[in-house]
Amino acid sequence: MRLFPCLLLLAVTCPVSAQIYKYTDASGNTVYSDHAPDGVQAQAVELPPLNRVEPQAPSTSAPTPVSDTREQPRKTYEILELGGLPTEEALRANNGTFTVNVLIKPRLQPPHKLRLLLDDQPYGQPSNVPILQLVNVDRGEHRLAVQVIDGEAIIQQSPAAVFTVHRVHKP
Repeated sequence: MRLFPCLLLLAVTCPVSAQIYKYTDASGNTVYSDHAPDGVQAQAVELPPLNRVEPQAPSTSAPTPVSDTREQPRKTYEILELGGLPTEEALRANNGTFTVNVLIKPRLQPPHKLRLLLDDQPYGQPSNVPILQLVNVDRGEHRLAVQVIDGEAIIQQSPAAVFTVHRVHKP
C-alpha cells in the first residue's frame, strides 16, 4: 500500500508531455485540443521545443575603468569649430574687440556651455549662445579654440585656429 502514494507522487511531479490535435468541427471551424475526439479525423500537431533561459554565473572579471573626461574628452558633437576668423589675412580690430561664431552640430544640449580658450587659457564666461565676443585682445598672433563644458568637465574641444590681430598702436 505504501507503493501507491509514491507512484502517485512520482506521476504528479514528472513533467507532462501533452499532445495537441487539430481537426475541423461540424461547423467547419478549425479546433485545437489535447485529445482527439472519437469519429473525427484529427492530426497531431508538432510543437517546437519550449524556450529556456539558463541562469548565468556572476562575472568575475574586473570592472571596466571609467576614463577621466578631463584627460580624454568624449566626442558628442559632429561639428565643433570656430567661424568668423580670417584665414588669409590679419583680423582688423582697432580696439581689439571682435566676435566669433561657433559652428556646432547638433545644437548645444543643456546643461552644456561654450567656453573660449585664448592662447590655451580660458577666456570670458561660459555661454550657451554660439556667438562669442572677445574684448581688448592684444595685437599679434593668437590661438583660439572653443570647448563644450558641463560644469568643470570638458566634453569636447574644437581644433585651435591661429590668427593675427591688427590694431592701431597708440604711442
